[in-house]
Amino acid sequence: MLAPEGRIIMISGASRGIGRAIAERLYGKGYSVSLGVRDPKALAAQWGKGESARLLCCRFDAEDRATFAPWLEATLARYGRLDGLVNNVGISNRFSIEEGDEAELDRLLAINVKAPLFLTRLCLPHLRKCDAGRVVNIGSLSGKRVRNDNIAYAMSKFALMALSHGTRRVGWEDGVRVTAICPSFVRTDLTSGVTKVAREDMIDPDDLAELVATAIALPNTAAVAELLVNCTLEDML
Repeated sequence: MLAPEGRIIMISGASRGIGRAIAERLYGKGYSVSLGVRDPKALAAQWGKGESARLLCCRFDAEDRATFAPWLEATLARYGRLDGLVNNVGISNRFSIEEGDEAELDRLLAINVKAPLFLTRLCLPHLRKCDAGRVVNIGSLSGKRVRNDNIAYAMSKFALMALSHGTRRVGWEDGVRVTAICPSFVRTDLTSGVTKVAREDMIDPDDLAELVATAIALPNTAAVAELLVNCTLEDML
């Protein structure tokens, strides 16, 4: 396994939920983390780690492309390198085949698909330089099969799977390894309205964060392209 010391990981949407759990887990393991959030000052105040050389909080808004490059530039200015990117930011909505405004669809695709794509494009040259670059995309089982009417969300997560495999292909020869982690229901704000699965039966964000840490630490010779994570028994297709 790759040692965490000296490795720099950027994580989008790290202020709460899965992203926050990933950030805290990686930091606890010894990684340096650069966290992209809408309100970096608030996150830094909440973090509780004080002034740390291994923590950087930067402004990142998935709907504002102008925030992408400055986040990467700030990370490189602080650490001089980049070893990993976790594309975690994402939203859901009720847009279906039969109902929903086009603006809802456009916003969801901008956040769930375009943001990871263009952030990956910016980071890829730097990930290639370290010979063991890592990209983890937080997908969903909704990107592997369709089980409800929220078609826009499913479409976005299917697209994220294509992005994951495409990035894996173009970065392979330079040591870049990509893992799409696809959970079912995770106990976060995003699933607060779900009734089909009890909250206590959903995936703990901390457990998902441990799987992300494992994917980042695996050597180039043991890459995992997809990791499907469930809390109920079902056909994964």
